[in-house]
Amino acid sequence: MLRDIIDIILVSAENSFLQVGVFVGAVLLLFGYIDYKKSGEFVRKIEESKKWQPVLGAALGLTPGCGGAIFVMPLFVKGKVSFGTVVATLIATMGDSAFVIISTLPFHYILVSIFSFIAAIITGYIVDYYKIGDKLLLRMKKLPEGEIEKIHEKADHITQNYECKNMKECKIDLISHIGHGEGDEIDIALHHKAKGHQDYNSIGYKITHKGYGVYWIVITLGLILGIALLFQVDVNGLFIPNLGTIIGIGGTFFSIFLMIMGKKFIQDETHEEAELKIMSLKETLIHSAQETAFVSTWVYVAYLIYEIGVFSLGGGNYAAGEVIMTDVMTSAGFTAVLVGALIGLIPGCGPQVIFVTLFTKGTIPFAALLANAISQDGDALFPLLAIDKRSSLWASIITTIPAIVLGIIIYYLELNFNFF
Repeated sequence: MLRDIIDIILVSAENSFLQVGVFVGAVLLLFGYIDYKKSGEFVRKIEESKKWQPVLGAALGLTPGCGGAIFVMPLFVKGKVSFGTVVATLIATMGDSAFVIISTLPFHYILVSIFSFIAAIITGYIVDYYKIGDKLLLRMKKLPEGEIEKIHEKADHITQNYECKNMKECKIDLISHIGHGEGDEIDIALHHKAKGHQDYNSIGYKITHKGYGVYWIVITLGLILGIALLFQVDVNGLFIPNLGTIIGIGGTFFSIFLMIMGKKFIQDETHEEAELKIMSLKETLIHSAQETAFVSTWVYVAYLIYEIGVFSLGGGNYAAGEVIMTDVMTSAGFTAVLVGALIGLIPGCGPQVIFVTLFTKGTIPFAALLANAISQDGDALFPLLAIDKRSSLWASIITTIPAIVLGIIIYYLELNFNFF
């Protein structure tokens, strides 16, 4: 029994990295580069287009990851975008779980994106029609101007200064901000009161900012093997014996190590880190590596949950366990929709990555995936949570409503007409 469990742990590590993790890394780096080039410009367009803000917010939310969506949250507090825009952005975003779907089931990602985009726009305009954002802004507690200045003067800017010294893009002594200015209330909340970035003197900072190159080499080697697996090549029978096992297991445990060093367990990107990423290509590489490690680790956790679950249900007989698992999930289809929507209420990307990975294993219906995708806010909710808890609470409640409604409709179609 112990030997079987060890085998599951190691085989899951190999498969999760080579089948999903390396493809996530490739897609994540691609979109990270696009964010580096375009995110700031897109956010500025949202500010300028009052009439189309919910549409643009939904479009920004559709971009995989949380980088673009994170920037929208402070804009609402500054009164530059409507609350409907915030809601539309959060409904459309899938956070880092989007990378898992893109890498494994791209057609399903397109379907989810279409439904989420439509739901986001409709809900966003409804929220603005009833002026919910205006009421929230009126009740929002704000610090007096003089008090903000005092807090900012006493605040620690050492890490920000250090980051700027390593960037050609820094025009001043501190990093540039998206959606707010240096020394305002949002700066205090997101860059000083909240954990914005690792201390550059810490061991974790040194490892994540020096080891990212090695990690990308491992990802590249794994990607080559992952593509070979798609063509049914035995990657463990190549010129180096057990090469796939070595890279797969090594890559997974390297991912876990990098995630721990970055102290990212539920949230993998802060507002400050998102700003750094679009200022510097090097920071994009560094934080994209950390993000890949984060997603790969949670994918591995999902693989373990599935494999150990099947093994346990079958009493040690894997084939019997698969039959039981299929029966259980089939009978719990409607419940899975509600569970998906409720899991989406949890801020951060970790639990969402697990849920989406289980979908790729065929254990939950498409409707549950869609409900989770609409309900979840990824890391984008954290800035709003740090600035105004009431607004973040209402945003979470509102995004869950279309998630459940649309999830039930799609589940009915899926069950009765074999759609999706």
